[in-house]
Amino acid sequence: MNGHAGVVPAKAERLMESKAPIIRVFHVYKRYGAQTALADITLDIGQGEFIFVTGASGAGKTTLLKLLYLGEPVSEGHILVDGMNLSRIRKDRIPFLRRLFGVIFQDYNLIPNRTVFENISLVLEVAGHRPALITKKVASVLRAVGLEDRMNAYPPSLSGGEQQKITIARAIAGDPKIILADEPTGSLDEDSAEDIMNLLRTLHHRGATVLIATHDRDLVRGTPARRIHLSRGRLEEEGAES
Repeated sequence: MNGHAGVVPAKAERLMESKAPIIRVFHVYKRYGAQTALADITLDIGQGEFIFVTGASGAGKTTLLKLLYLGEPVSEGHILVDGMNLSRIRKDRIPFLRRLFGVIFQDYNLIPNRTVFENISLVLEVAGHRPALITKKVASVLRAVGLEDRMNAYPPSLSGGEQQKITIARAIAGDPKIILADEPTGSLDEDSAEDIMNLLRTLHHRGATVLIATHDRDLVRGTPARRIHLSRGRLEEEGAES
């Protein structure tokens, strides 16, 4: 999976022994053939942080999010998530790793011929939850996003804002510690975008670590948060918006 998969840097080993942030990234590179998508990324993400990952289209934002939940392997370097080194994790542990995450996709990624209830319940079924608990959980997360009355609707009948809220409901159904949102408001009108941002802020206030990848600088205004800026695959700056 990784050119250095068998060796954890001494620095990483020392940090694992201490009380470490929930995510640590050490000198990570991601290459696709001759193209370098990410180069020498090193950063810490504290448990309970709210972070914007900014940068132009193609800067490497989506790639970074994928690496965090092992959507793709790193080419070089190491990522630690909740104490697990992703370069050394056994295949049978990957599902447990991914349960730490709730992923919100820009294109919704809903199954069009399944109802809203079925789209959300599939995540809980895979996790092995009992049918009675699944029913309660789906109703709870739909209530949280204000769409409990759309439980039996099919995704094509919903507006873009409603579909994105369903995507959020699905992402939080398993009570993840970390929420990754990839351009969550990119295709929405201003009012729907604000609804989505309010939901993400609420999840953060409840204790989740939230990372939002966006190329929209206007989106970060008015939200006190750490900002990580990528340019051509490199970490250029870190700061805060208020």
